[in-house]
Amino acid sequence: MKRVINIVEDEKDINNLVAQYLRKEGYEVHSYYTYEEASAHVVDDDVHLWILDIMLDDKSGFDLIEEIRLQGPETPVIFMSARDKEFDRIIGLEKGCDDYITKPFSPKELVLRVNNIIKRAYRDDNNRISIDGYELDEEQRKIYADNVEIELTTKEFDLLMMFIKNKGIAFSRDKILENVWDENYFGSDRVVDDTLRRLRKKLPNLNIHTIYGYGYRLG
Repeated sequence: MKRVINIVEDEKDINNLVAQYLRKEGYEVHSYYTYEEASAHVVDDDVHLWILDIMLDDKSGFDLIEEIRLQGPETPVIFMSARDKEFDRIIGLEKGCDDYITKPFSPKELVLRVNNIIKRAYRDDNNRISIDGYELDEEQRKIYADNVEIELTTKEFDLLMMFIKNKGIAFSRDKILENVWDENYFGSDRVVDDTLRRLRKKLPNLNIHTIYGYGYRLG
């Protein structure tokens, strides 16, 4: 899942430059150039971080953060400002900002600050793996479709993890048995087909290919 960042900055060159760097980092970025444009989107519930300029036409980023906080008290906010004044920093912190950066700044430094804040704010989601529209949490051994958990057995989950960690690699049934059931398993290799059939039924969008006469491959 891509993290969504809203940038509110009336200087188009700065706005576009910051957006460009953040998109290269893998974020989905929405740029707004006026207070009114941004204000219309404070109700959006898919925003993971706001970057606000303090000076915005006839209002300020301080006004905007109050609107944001009414909708999402936990959503991180970074202030940008050409004014390196302790007073502004104090107001920003009192309003609940998570960071404050003074212009001119290095876009790379801003990206690092954004990465750090995102990691802190969404720590619980950092272990999730996205695959074919599903979200998988390896640590908790859970998988979700549209935030709804799908129940998998131990072997179904182990088989899925083997494919995810070796995406694009073809595995024979014997190799799958060795990796998932261990080399001391004495049953039939049909257990692989049966487990995979259940996995496909539970996760119909999973892109696992059958290699006839050999085995299977994810992707």
